[in-house]
Amino acid sequence: MASRLFLRQRFTPAATGAVVVGMALFPKTVLHAESVEGPNSRKPIYDEFETTPAPPAKTTPAAPPTGISEPPTKIRSPTPTDRLAVQIGKTRVFLHSHVAAAENKVNEFMDSVLHLEESFTSTIASLAPPPQSGEKLMPGSLYVLVAAMTGSIVSRNRNIFLRATVPLAVGIGAGWVVLPVTMRNVSDLLWKYEQRFPAIADGHIRTREGIEKTWRMARIHTQQAVNIVDDRVSSGREAVEGWVKKGK
Repeated sequence: MASRLFLRQRFTPAATGAVVVGMALFPKTVLHAESVEGPNSRKPIYDEFETTPAPPAKTTPAAPPTGISEPPTKIRSPTPTDRLAVQIGKTRVFLHSHVAAAENKVNEFMDSVLHLEESFTSTIASLAPPPQSGEKLMPGSLYVLVAAMTGSIVSRNRNIFLRATVPLAVGIGAGWVVLPVTMRNVSDLLWKYEQRFPAIADGHIRTREGIEKTWRMARIHTQQAVNIVDDRVSSGREAVEGWVKKGK
């Protein structure tokens, strides 16, 4: 009897522990912390508010047409201040237009002056001989000046026409001899300005043609005179040689 009590006291806690372990390892039902819901059921992120329908807009009944027309508005006459403002505006427009016109005239004048200065400087620069020509202006200009002074000295006792033309002709001739490239540039520039006046250009052309024709005829007559003199000298020499031979 005592052994049964002893065994019961020893096996009772062991059996109870085995039952608890079996229930924990092999449960018959699944315990959930919350209520079971469907697989597609999710809780909304935002709070749900009940939408209340908007109240219908109130329509005001149209006013019945009446036969009474509104009185016309009276046209307000301009005050002295308004008239003064209009006159000031007209004066400002008048002054602005005249000032703008004067400014345009000044700008046009300055543009013409700048264009004239640029044309003058470019023209003077175009008269200089190129470096590859080997022509120097400084000694050549002195030679031309000395030649013109010599012509003035030679013609000092002559009439006024020769005193005016001889130095100029001698200076121009010396210029063509000493400074041919510069004189060619000057001649081309003068011809360009002469073309603006057809009468002067035609007179220049006729004068140049006459001078060239005279020079050509002078060369021809000079050559003929030289040939005649050579023939006479040759015939005279032959006659003298014949006389000498006969005398021997």
